[in-house]
Amino acid sequence: MEVKSSIARIFESVLRRQPLFRNKDALRHTYTPEELPHREEEISSLATILAPALRGETPSNVLIYGKSGTGKTIVSKFVCMELKEMSRRHGSPVSMVYLNCEVTDTQYRVLANLANSFGGEVPFTGWPTDKVYAAFKKAVEERGHNVIIILDEIDRLVSKGGDRVLYNLTRINSELRNSRVSIVGISNNLKFTDYLDTRVQSSLSGEEIVFKPYNAKQLEDILRQRAEIAFEPGVLDDYVIPLCAALAAREHGDARRALDLLRVSGEVAERENAEVITEKHVRKASEKIEKDNVVEAVRSMPTHSKILLYAVILLEESMAKFITTGRIYQTYRYLCREVAVDPLTQRRISDLLSELDMLGILNSTLISKGRYGRTREIKLAVPLSDIKRVVEEDPRLGRLSSLSLQQKTLD
Repeated sequence: MEVKSSIARIFESVLRRQPLFRNKDALRHTYTPEELPHREEEISSLATILAPALRGETPSNVLIYGKSGTGKTIVSKFVCMELKEMSRRHGSPVSMVYLNCEVTDTQYRVLANLANSFGGEVPFTGWPTDKVYAAFKKAVEERGHNVIIILDEIDRLVSKGGDRVLYNLTRINSELRNSRVSIVGISNNLKFTDYLDTRVQSSLSGEEIVFKPYNAKQLEDILRQRAEIAFEPGVLDDYVIPLCAALAAREHGDARRALDLLRVSGEVAERENAEVITEKHVRKASEKIEKDNVVEAVRSMPTHSKILLYAVILLEESMAKFITTGRIYQTYRYLCREVAVDPLTQRRISDLLSELDMLGILNSTLISKGRYGRTREIKLAVPLSDIKRVVEEDPRLGRLSSLSLQQKTLD
């Protein structure tokens, strides 16, 4: 009963607080505002490419490039929804389907999702792929629409499942009579088409639009627009929005980062029962987001990257004076034996260390050993306890938590 009353007091205190947010969803990535500041040129370009669908013609396929948080997804959805609304008014049927290929990442899943979007009944798994493709083609043909398919993170689909599904989708119009299909591909990787079959390259890359990063002033405008919808009047200190914009502009002009900072700043202020969101709350929000991002990155790593990272953790815990790639590899092999995993080659481990360095999880410094050549000195760039806990969460690596680094592994 005491626990229940304690929880009740927590809930009651939350209800008594003066809310800072009016509509928190306005600060989420999925929210589409009525206007998109500083993307007028990109909106116009995409709308011009897709407009022929209103005359019953087939729009060109289009690839949209740009760094994360530059507005690629929101602009694509915005234009396609406007196109769909215009088609409804003028009696020119246009349908739009959005797929995130980071989640829907195989040929089967893509085709099944597309088929089911048009009334097909394809199971989650179990059919031959050609049968799933036939079901999608039949469902689209029966609809009799111009269909715009948005494939977000299209490069992930290619890297995991190959380009067969893109080959089918870019050739499908030759098999349709009543409908037409066009693709809008979105990617952070300007060179992903280099890995495509030349036939897919030529049919997919009809048009290209490149989104440049936002600068600090543009991010400020975006945040002010969203803040008017998201917050109650008078709860934002004057320095909050400029600071969020400046911090995000430093991160390649990422609007998602800016929106996350502003939203989490508000959440931090609410938990502290503050009446006004200040610079202090932004700084705390920035630290929290950084920590959460690192934890999520580690959680989604492949097994060998986690074992490698754990090797560095054990070496740091053992107070090793110099953590070199050679010592890390020796410790990594020891851990692989303990969890019954075949170790990778030293060259491949060197590549994985570079990847961890690029992610900001490790710091790597090249040091000279005189006539003995050069080596890299490695250090953790994030709090040890947080990363260790995340690695030990992996059920495949549960035994790691019971291990300690014996001196013999360092010799």
